[in-house]
Amino acid sequence: MNIGICPLSVVPIRSNASDKSEMVSQLLFGEMVELLEKRGTWSKVRCLWDNYIGWLDTKQIKIIPASDVALYQEKYACSMELVQPAVGDDFYLPITIGATLPDFDGLKFRLNGSSFTFSGQAISPQEIEPSTELLIKVARRYLYAPYLWGGRSPMGIDCSGFTQVVFKMLGTALPRDAAEQVAVGDLVDFAEESKVGDLAFFENRKAKITHVGIIMPEGKIIHASGQVRIDRFDHFGIYNEDKQKYTHRLRVIKRILPNLIPPKLVKVAPKNSENEEQVNMFN
Repeated sequence: MNIGICPLSVVPIRSNASDKSEMVSQLLFGEMVELLEKRGTWSKVRCLWDNYIGWLDTKQIKIIPASDVALYQEKYACSMELVQPAVGDDFYLPITIGATLPDFDGLKFRLNGSSFTFSGQAISPQEIEPSTELLIKVARRYLYAPYLWGGRSPMGIDCSGFTQVVFKMLGTALPRDAAEQVAVGDLVDFAEESKVGDLAFFENRKAKITHVGIIMPEGKIIHASGQVRIDRFDHFGIYNEDKQKYTHRLRVIKRILPNLIPPKLVKVAPKNSENEEQVNMFN
């Protein structure tokens, strides 16, 4: 089994073996993939973090020895800085928030035989106990990141990429897409029973789940729509005060981290209008 690691800041994963094909996801620095198939200069890969399958330019990954795979999976940290350079022997490599720092000792990490110094904030998910304060801190660092289909970095991110990377930094693996993430966790029956850190999923007019966000305190939700933003949230969905209307219809709420500390109930925002019909809220 050939395993590759991302040695660059961000690498696109595409739907087909071509630079012109759709970008469906991204690898962040230090994330690993299994090589499944080769087609010219392209490789079909399976991401070890979430089992997502796509194509990438083989030149943009480094094959690593089997002995390094287990070490990198067991001992690593995630960058907490929006962008911070890792210092190599004679160059600087920009690292984004959510990137993996393999074999990190608090100051240095190594990748494929090379040693790097990293002086920014980093978190070791395997050594922390997730809390609402940490989740909120991580999520808010992405505020105003532009929306980008397939993106997973602060330079461009989509809704499920956002939730996935935030929970990655708390040590919890989520699937790549919202329609898959909804299968994870425990069902929350009512919006009034939701807690900070729960995931809220939203459907389109065809009842297909197309959007996801993280519930915040005081009847708010943080999500990627145009940009990573905070909006009002209630049992109908997401209410955008800039547009003065509901933009996303709530389908279901899932609790991913039942022991998130401390458990804080979310205050549900009031409806926009008592007499407004639900069918017209999302027009």
